[in-house]
Amino acid sequence: MAVAVKKVEDLPDKTGVYILKDRKGNILYIGKSISLRKRVRSYFQPTDNPKIKNMRKHLDHVEYIITDTEREALILESNLIKKYKPPYNIHLKDDKRYPYLKITSEEYPRITITRRITSDGAYFGPFTSAFAAKKMIKFLKSLFKIRDCKRMDGPCLNNQMGLCYSPCTGNISKDEYIRMVRRVELFFQGQYKDILKELEEEMEDAASKLEFEKAATLRDQIISLKEVMGKGQTTFTKGIDKDIITISFDDKAHIMILHVKDGKIIGKNDFTMDSIKEETPRGILSAFIQQYYSTPHQIPEEIITEYAINKRRLLEKWLSNLKGVKVKIRTPIGGSELKLLKAAVKSVQELSEEKTETHKILAELKRQLKLPEHPRRIEGYDISNISGEAPVGSMVTFIDGKPAKGLYRRYKIHTRGPDDYAMLREIIKRRYSKDETKADLIIVDGGRGQLNSALSVLESLNIEIPVIGVAKEDEKIYTPYSMSPIRLPRDSKVLHLIQHVRDEAHRFAIEYHRKIRNKRFKASQLDKIKGIGSKRKMRLLRHFKGIEAIKGASIEELSQVEGINRKLAEKIHKHFHNTQ
Repeated sequence: MAVAVKKVEDLPDKTGVYILKDRKGNILYIGKSISLRKRVRSYFQPTDNPKIKNMRKHLDHVEYIITDTEREALILESNLIKKYKPPYNIHLKDDKRYPYLKITSEEYPRITITRRITSDGAYFGPFTSAFAAKKMIKFLKSLFKIRDCKRMDGPCLNNQMGLCYSPCTGNISKDEYIRMVRRVELFFQGQYKDILKELEEEMEDAASKLEFEKAATLRDQIISLKEVMGKGQTTFTKGIDKDIITISFDDKAHIMILHVKDGKIIGKNDFTMDSIKEETPRGILSAFIQQYYSTPHQIPEEIITEYAINKRRLLEKWLSNLKGVKVKIRTPIGGSELKLLKAAVKSVQELSEEKTETHKILAELKRQLKLPEHPRRIEGYDISNISGEAPVGSMVTFIDGKPAKGLYRRYKIHTRGPDDYAMLREIIKRRYSKDETKADLIIVDGGRGQLNSALSVLESLNIEIPVIGVAKEDEKIYTPYSMSPIRLPRDSKVLHLIQHVRDEAHRFAIEYHRKIRNKRFKASQLDKIKGIGSKRKMRLLRHFKGIEAIKGASIEELSQVEGINRKLAEKIHKHFHNTQ
């Protein structure tokens, strides 16, 4: 529990965390020290640091929490900074809310994708997009056959497709299943050779017991794993796992982290850190390490940084305790490490330049459209239907001028009739009836009518968000504050960004509409045949890979499908050949 004091002399000369607050109780800064009294007193010494000077103007009182060790203080400081994001602390911006893979803590754990980190289960990532996370889950399911269903109520489609061992049916013992889950964890630690050894031993054992089906499954897993091990990723140096961290500056700090496992670069992530004025690279990198690894990331045995960092020994102790083995933080030692670091520095500089250019475009967008806030988050909306048939809606999200595909949403529209305005109102209402992060700007595909429809919904929900409409024919931009549309030059980068959002929303809506329409067509063709229920329909489509192949199949070929006898096969064949 935090204790509040007004005078520095009332602070204890003990280890802990201090919280600087203003008169209203708002947190200004959070820090830790082995001597709370000495550290807080330093803020009142003569200084040329404008950040400290400005903070002192608002400082009213101090709260503190005593800890037993400096390491405990470090952990508490990190958690409090992440929770409250004080304005005078350096803090890691993670607006993208990267997706993670989660292994749940259930009796028979399942694998799923999440963007929220809680205390239950094991987390792996982050992944750069939901697509990358889904692709990884698909691979892991094919390799380790871990369940991803919420309920355990009998064999499901995954089991029939060979993607799950189906512990709900007793096909695998609990010990065997947990062993598969452990292999997923080893996979993310880059321990491919350990998994491979286990699989080969099991395959030989299964073959010796004449369990040929099991041996064949294990053989396929071994082949898949060897393909992963053999992929041509950039070679670094053999040995222990490393993270390489470099930094670049403009008005913010841009951090790039390269992940190296078993001598190969297996991924990279980039982040932004705010409130860096008057801060040194050493301090920024130290804050990054503290905040980044306090969330569920894989901790390497070595962290190589471009600059020597503050609190190195303390951070090493903390990370070593989290990982269970010794973790070292150091600067590069010549040769290949320097070469790779230079490449990373070049990449992060290019990233910084790209973000600076994007910032200029967004600043100009704000000026042109008279927006109240910098439009970091832009949402685009569109609908797609043919005379009201199979109507769907789309929402795309751009963060800092780039598509954030993990935040895209699509909607089946319930509004009846070909009323585009009503359909647009429906999807925006559904989006903003939920308490989620709001956009800085909404772009709707259309003119004044679509604009007014969107504004009416937001007004009914008592939400204020700038909205514009963009007409395709002449690229006029409609705003609520002017009866005359805005015309931007054809080569305007601001116009190109607006068009990108609008076109992406249109593409996403059309894609979903086609999917729904095709699905309905396929379903209707088989639903007309008496005796074909949902299970038989699924078996037919899975067996023949599509409706066209079913149409062209002979009676004998149709009879080979599970659940389709000759009489029913003749009926299916007759249906398609009589209706063509």
